[in-house]
Amino acid sequence: MTVFAIACGSIPKGYDEGGFAAVAGLDSFLRDFHLTPGRWNDASSPAQLASRRAVVTSLGVLGAAIGAVVACAITDRIGRLRAWQVFVAVWMTGFFAATFSSGSIGLLLFARIWGGVGAGGLTVVAPLYLTEIAPTSSRGMIVSVYMVILLSFLMAGFFINYAALMTMSSSRSQYRVVLAVPQIPMGLMLIASLFLRDTPRWLASKNRGHEALMALARLRGSHAGDPEVLREFAEIEKQIEDESQMLADASMWTIVKEVATVASYRRRFLLGVMMQTVAQWSGGNGITYYITDIFRLAGITSKRLSLVTAGSYGATKLVFTVVFTWGLIDYFGRRRCFMAGLALQCVTHVYMAVYMALWRESRNRAASDAAVASVFVYAVGWSIGLCTVQYLYGTEILPTRVRGVCYATNMAIHWLYQFAVVCVTPTMFSSLDVWGAYVFWACVCAVGLVVLGLWAPETKGVPMERMADLFSGPWYMGWRAKISPSDPHHDGVSTASDPALCRRTVGPAGLTAGSGGDGKWWRRVDDERGVKHASPGKKKIYLA
Repeated sequence: MTVFAIACGSIPKGYDEGGFAAVAGLDSFLRDFHLTPGRWNDASSPAQLASRRAVVTSLGVLGAAIGAVVACAITDRIGRLRAWQVFVAVWMTGFFAATFSSGSIGLLLFARIWGGVGAGGLTVVAPLYLTEIAPTSSRGMIVSVYMVILLSFLMAGFFINYAALMTMSSSRSQYRVVLAVPQIPMGLMLIASLFLRDTPRWLASKNRGHEALMALARLRGSHAGDPEVLREFAEIEKQIEDESQMLADASMWTIVKEVATVASYRRRFLLGVMMQTVAQWSGGNGITYYITDIFRLAGITSKRLSLVTAGSYGATKLVFTVVFTWGLIDYFGRRRCFMAGLALQCVTHVYMAVYMALWRESRNRAASDAAVASVFVYAVGWSIGLCTVQYLYGTEILPTRVRGVCYATNMAIHWLYQFAVVCVTPTMFSSLDVWGAYVFWACVCAVGLVVLGLWAPETKGVPMERMADLFSGPWYMGWRAKISPSDPHHDGVSTASDPALCRRTVGPAGLTAGSGGDGKWWRRVDDERGVKHASPGKKKIYLA
C-alpha cells in the first residue's frame, strides 16, 4: 500500500507526457484557446501555431523545474511524506484550474506553471521516499514501480484522448473529461497518505529514533523486537551517527559546499547530472511529446490511427518497464540494463536518420513500416535503460545527509533539460530536416555509452550505507568498482560517511585526525585501494 500510494506521485508527469500532450492536439482544445488558423494575423504560418502550442505544453515543464528546486529546499526540512502531500495538493489545484480555464489562455498558462510545480516536486520526493524505505535486495524493483505507474498513465492518456475523440462531440466537455481523469486517483492517494509514516532514514536523521523504528517495523510487516528489523535499524542509525552533523543542523548552503568540495560527493552528484543529460538529450522526452508527429513522418497520416499507435507505443514502454522492474534490474544489474538500452536507442536513431534523409518522401512502404517498427524498438531500449535507471542511481548512491539536496538539484536539471527539449525539438525537426535531429540523438547515445560505461559502478545489491565505497577510485574506473563481503577492512556492520563530514587536523607521522559522531579517530591511506585504517585501541571506521 505504501509503495503504491507514493509511486502514484508519478501520475502527473506520466499524464502530462501522454494525456495533456495529446489534448493539445484536439480540435476542441485548439478552438477554445484560439490556437487554430484564423485567430491570429500570422496564423497562415503553421510554424507560428506550432510554436504557440509548444509554449502551452512546455510551460508545465518549466513549472516542474521550479518545483524540483522548491523540493530541494523543503524535503529535508518537513520530511518526505509531508513534501509529497504538499506537491500533490499543488498539482491538483493547478490541473483543476487548467480543466476549467474555459478558453482563458492566461489562466491556462498560469495553471500549467502552477501544476508543473507540483509535478516537478513529486518527481523528487516520490523516488526519494521509495528508495529510503526499500530493502536492499529489492530496491531496484520498488523504485521502478514509480516508472510503471508513470508509463501506465502515459499510455492511458493517449487512449483516453482517443476515446474522447471517438465518443464525444468537439466541445469543452471533451477536453475537460480528459483532463479530469488523473485527478481522481491522485485525490484518493492523497487521502491514503494521511495513514502513512515518513521514511525511517529521515526520522532517524531528525533524532526521532523510536518513530523511525516503529515505521521500519511497519514497513517490513513485523514488530519492533524482530532481530532483522533491529539489525537494519542499527545500520541506519550507525550511518546517521557517523555523520558529523545531523540533517536538522545542516543548512542547505553547508550541504551545497560539501558537495562542491568533497570528491566523493561531487563525483556521485555529477554522475547523476550526466545520466540526466544523456537521458534527456538522447531523444527520450522529445520523442514522447511529439510521438504523433513522428508517426506521421513515418507514414501514419490519420489522426485517429496516430493516437492508437501512440497509445501502443506507450503500452510497449509500459510492458518492458514492468519486465525491467520485476526481472532485469535486480537480476542483471543497472549497468547491463542501461548499456543495452542505450545501444538499442543508438541503432534505432541511426535507422531513423537514414529513413528521414532518403525514404521519407519516396512512399517506400517497407521502409515506412521499418521506421514505425524502429520507434517501438527504441521504446524497448528506453524502457530497459535510462528511463528508470536515472531515477534509481540518483536516489541510491548518495547518503541521507545530502541525498535530498543532490537529487532535487538533479531533478531540477532534468526538468530544465526537458523544457529545452520540448521547445527545441520542433525547431530541430525544421532546421535539421528531421534526419539531423536523429543524428544528434544517436551521437548523444554513443557518447553516453562510453562515458557512463566507464563512470557508473554496479549498485545492485549494495546497501545504501556502503555506496561510498564504490567511488573511492578514479572516475573512469567506476565500471570495475565493487564491494566484496569478505573485504577485511569492512567490519560487516556499516560504513561511515564521507571524510569531509569530519573536522580534520594534521596528526603525527602523516596521520589525520577526525572528529565525528563516534568521537575521534586516526586514519592513513597506505594501499592503492585507499583503505583507511583506524588507530590501535579505537573502533575501526571505514571512510570512503
